[in-house]
Amino acid sequence: MKKLLNVILITAMTCSAFSQPSDQIAGKVVHNEEGVPFLSVYMQGTSNGTITNENGAFTLQGLPGEEVLLCIDGLGYKTIYHPLTPGSNQEELLFQIEEDELLLEEVVVTGSRVGLLRYLPGSANIVQQRELAIAAPVSANEILRNIPGVHVVDEEGAGLRVNIGIRGLDPDRSRNVLVLEDGIPVALAPYGEPEMYYSPNIERMAGMEVLKGNGSILFGPQTIGGVVNYITDDPGKEPAGKVAFRAGDFGYNSTYLKYGNTINNLGFAINYNRKAAREFGPTTFLLHDLNTKLVMDLSPKSKLSMKLGVYDENSNSTYVGITQAMYDAGGYDYLTIAPDDNLHIRRYAVSASHAYQVKDGLKLNTTLFAYTTSRDWNRQDFTYDPGASRLTDIVHGTEYANEGAIFMRDGTGQRNRQFEVAGIEPRLSYRYELLNMTSKLDAGVRFLYERAYEQRVNGTRAGVASGDLRNDETRTGNAFSSFIQHKTLLTEQLTITAGLRSEIIRYERDIFRLNHVDTLIGNSTRDFALIPGAGINYNISDNIGLFTGLHRGYAPPRTKDAISNNGIDLELEAENSWNYELGMRTELFGAKMELTAFYMNFSNQVIPVSESSGGAGAGLINGGATTHKGVEMSVLMPLNGPAPGKWNNSFMVAGTYVDSRFSSDRYILEKTGTNEEISPVYVSVKGNKTPYAPELTLSSALVIDYAGTVGLRLSGNYTGAQFTDALNTEDVRDYIAQDAADSDYNYKQATLNGRIGIIRAHFVADASAWYRLGSSGLEFTLAVKNLTDERYIASRRPQGLRVGMPRFISGGISYNF
Repeated sequence: MKKLLNVILITAMTCSAFSQPSDQIAGKVVHNEEGVPFLSVYMQGTSNGTITNENGAFTLQGLPGEEVLLCIDGLGYKTIYHPLTPGSNQEELLFQIEEDELLLEEVVVTGSRVGLLRYLPGSANIVQQRELAIAAPVSANEILRNIPGVHVVDEEGAGLRVNIGIRGLDPDRSRNVLVLEDGIPVALAPYGEPEMYYSPNIERMAGMEVLKGNGSILFGPQTIGGVVNYITDDPGKEPAGKVAFRAGDFGYNSTYLKYGNTINNLGFAINYNRKAAREFGPTTFLLHDLNTKLVMDLSPKSKLSMKLGVYDENSNSTYVGITQAMYDAGGYDYLTIAPDDNLHIRRYAVSASHAYQVKDGLKLNTTLFAYTTSRDWNRQDFTYDPGASRLTDIVHGTEYANEGAIFMRDGTGQRNRQFEVAGIEPRLSYRYELLNMTSKLDAGVRFLYERAYEQRVNGTRAGVASGDLRNDETRTGNAFSSFIQHKTLLTEQLTITAGLRSEIIRYERDIFRLNHVDTLIGNSTRDFALIPGAGINYNISDNIGLFTGLHRGYAPPRTKDAISNNGIDLELEAENSWNYELGMRTELFGAKMELTAFYMNFSNQVIPVSESSGGAGAGLINGGATTHKGVEMSVLMPLNGPAPGKWNNSFMVAGTYVDSRFSSDRYILEKTGTNEEISPVYVSVKGNKTPYAPELTLSSALVIDYAGTVGLRLSGNYTGAQFTDALNTEDVRDYIAQDAADSDYNYKQATLNGRIGIIRAHFVADASAWYRLGSSGLEFTLAVKNLTDERYIASRRPQGLRVGMPRFISGGISYNF
């Protein structure tokens, strides 16, 4: 009987214990059905807290004796508040957490944050990682051509020097576009020399985005054209890597290695790419690109990211292109005219970014960055004049044509430059509720230092790497930027955005040697600008949104152009415009579309006359007023296959129409007359089209993908006709010297050096195919660029005609593990 009472007593006590509320809280936090790691979980007003593990689960000990709020928050997410009542069962709770879209960056990884576009009062286009993988691009040029409003001009075919123009702006060296990598500038010197002689390597990118409207005032200094942001991959949560090799025509080969992992709260990724080609078009090159990224969760509210990159390139890039006579004769398209020309670029870059969530809705991002770029370029001298001095015995082209042949000279010009850039930029984002409306305030400042060292050394023999020091100078810039932008969600449909950016720049130029003479020439100048912008978003529904905006376009004058060789402040005006947009975004039946009308009115557009733009090398000049108006459109449609769930097909089409013209009087020297008598005449270019601004560009792509295993992509790009000079010269006339005695002709048109004349419209088709071998991680790809082997003129810059790349076939194999 006693034993029976003991059993009954123990059972009762056990049941009583199990029926009592637990003194711990156990739960899981998920987003899109995936656990969210390293979130902060705590009881408000107490020191009792923990963090979620790698699967999003957590356990919190010690319930209080009174009701409290359980708080769950972390970087990039909205805070969850859950009441805890004494005596209630708090085990196995499941929390769905939402991303705080308004606190995420609007540029820098918006590709996976499509919801942000609902609040962006300007045109934006996203390229995701899958698109990069299936296109198998040799360079970013192939990707950028598919984005409406963007015009890309090839120089050597490999995209080593990217030339991007947006909405009719001159693409020369991408100086009118702000190019970023993960939100950090990559130009040689963002203020003093914003040319893109270095381009981020497309092999290591996880995506790209292009912003062309009011949102660009958050970034600077270039706000006239748009922002192109290259996005690199973050470390994965699990160990993963990739080995890829691709080879093709013209000795092209590329080896790519990548590995990354996350251990506890530290993620790391490292990648290396070696790329080379022999006579890829007219260019032979070899480059190495090594990059590392570290991401550390210091706490649930604090994250540190660090990047280190080293880039080294050697190529026989040259400025000289073939003449019109050589192009017409054929056989010279990809001639290596100056085999001793050599460009060496070496770049070191380091950056660190710290994100800290001060409290719910308030986040501070601080970025430090520094990079140095050396650009040493040895180029052999040449002339079109057969009677010039110091000629070698090397002649290319037809000697009897007027400027139809290229005569190599026994001398070189070594243009050696070194750039240093460093900056710090704290940004504050604050989301708050006021009068039942959600608002977001973005504010920040940036200090940037840059210095350029430039030397010009004239070699006395062809091919030498030394000689007489002709020019020697340094250029220094210090810039202070600040911005503030306020976004108010008046209703669930209506959002108003207004912002203001300021730029203060101080330039110095010190010339130690000029034209072989030692000097002590120096001067400084300043520039100040206020850059306002405003926009409206109206979302009719979750799938249809309208936007409109205006902002001030601004680009500061380059240091070298603002202060003359004599040390005089030329008071060169900044490039200013008013930019307007009106557009619509839709996503209906799975199809995504963006349609935008734009108008850009420049009070002064700075015109390049540098050697890279085909000019005399004087840099930039005030070009007067221009207007750019047009419309751009992009559509991405899914296409269902015969087996639902197996096919992932799509069709994309994008296009731009732009009318870009000089809108004020600007007089240019035009030489006319007969061969015996040439007279100078100045003519106004008012009403003429701006150079390198095709009226119509179109791109399309059809993707057929079965079960992610086998697929085919067919694409095409149409580029309309474009003028290459402000006088809008159409055709270069075939002119033979012996016919000159009895021929009247236009002197400018009779010059056959290839630098002026219209570029005819052309269409280039590409194809790529891939096969993934089950779950083995092996993938095989085949790509054909310029499928029909179209022969066309890609550019007449820098100094002569460039022929577009011929048909190029490559194949690759990769292993993902």
